Amino acid sequence: MGLPAFIAFAVICIQFFGSLMLITGALTRIAALGVFGIFIGMASYHFDYGFHMNWSGTNAGEGYEYHVLVLSMCVMLFITGGGALSWDRKMVKNHPL
Repeated sequence: MGLPAFIAFAVICIQFFGSLMLITGALTRIAALGVFGIFIGMASYHFDYGFHMNWSGTNAGEGYEYHVLVLSMCVMLFITGGGALSWDRKMVKNHPL
């Protein structure tokens, strides 16, 4: 794709640490924003292949159906934040603002 190596490294870090942060509920809104940015790039690459995923294996590439799902989940996590069992919620209970 012609991107510099430091951007590739940043994408790898955001994917790895962002997913860990979302799983544990640590800094949920920041992690959702980072993953959202990565998936915008992924979806824009897959726009040429259409919406639906290539379940039969007959098309040239995959669609952006999955990316829209992840983007919508990131938006909801950004709006609502972590759940009741998240690390964010435990920190707010211990240190009220």
